[in-house]
Amino acid sequence: MSYKAAVIGLGRMGSTFDDEITQGGSIFLPYCHGPTYCAHPQTDLVAGADPHDEQRALFGERWGLNSEQLYANHHDLLEDAKPDIVSVTTTARYRPQIVLDAVEAGVKALWVEKPIAFSLEEADAMVNACRESGVPIAVYCSRRYNPYFSEARRMIEAGDLGDVLQITAYAQCGLSHNGSHAIDTIRYLAGGDVSWVFGEMASDGEAASDDDLMGNGYLAFDNGVRAYLRGTSTGVASWEFDIIGTKGRVRTLSDALEFEFFQRVSGGLGNRGVPARSPFPQPARPVGQGITTVDDLIDAMENNRPPRCSGADGRAALEVAIALRESHRRGGARIDLPIEDRSLKIFSSETQADHTPARVRRLNQ
Repeated sequence: MSYKAAVIGLGRMGSTFDDEITQGGSIFLPYCHGPTYCAHPQTDLVAGADPHDEQRALFGERWGLNSEQLYANHHDLLEDAKPDIVSVTTTARYRPQIVLDAVEAGVKALWVEKPIAFSLEEADAMVNACRESGVPIAVYCSRRYNPYFSEARRMIEAGDLGDVLQITAYAQCGLSHNGSHAIDTIRYLAGGDVSWVFGEMASDGEAASDDDLMGNGYLAFDNGVRAYLRGTSTGVASWEFDIIGTKGRVRTLSDALEFEFFQRVSGGLGNRGVPARSPFPQPARPVGQGITTVDDLIDAMENNRPPRCSGADGRAALEVAIALRESHRRGGARIDLPIEDRSLKIFSSETQADHTPARVRRLNQ
């Protein structure tokens, strides 16, 4: 069965991000939304919406849409094109309302960028609306759709690492913007929900603001896993994850350019065992993360299940980020989840000067 797909927000993640990728690591192509819908065998890209004339023109030329398929606002797109699947690739400033409008218009599935929203209140509204209407919403915390991270998760589920004890992540980032990726990857590998956190932000001044910020944190999961996140400067450890279990260990290096697998073997002092490096299972046919995401979203839609990275997962990443900041604000206090005050928010760093397309801002630098 073929589904009509549309993209709302025709900039970098909607259309051109794949042009920037020259090697693998944590990204396999097609990755962003427009090229994925053109490449996927079950989707037809039928429409796009963006308030900027040049963005629409470039998108149409690149992906074969005529002017009648391009809209200045998403309301007209939803009414006229009646897409089955809608991508929302605007910044988080506009994403919540567009999602609510799409659900009301009767779309069958949503694929949205991260972070899911500014506030927990907005995220709640999005998740609740999708759940009540039976619309699966996938949040693009994309390492869940990376074949190597998926293999690491399979190994954990198979017991190859024994019981997971600790996950350490090194990811210099704003806790809401790219921190969504780091926090969600920790949650994906841990296989549980965060019960409470301690957090330390870059400074008291930054923690006092609602702007995006770097920080570090300790995460306690309901299944006994513990995790550390270093979101401040990471030096030579750029976007690395270390998963330690009772029987084995997986380590990703240099933003997933290399994966290491260690297993305990007999030997060592008192024959207590030593870690020995083993080959990490290599995927035979790595598939673009966009294709994997849409495969998952279609299956979720057809079988009435949540996507691999659901709206609830996107909300959980935002909630952990806010909780880490709240811990710093309260002098390093433990913060239990869920957070009671749903009005708390972080203005994701992607929204800085988002009245002008990011492509134009880069050209003017």
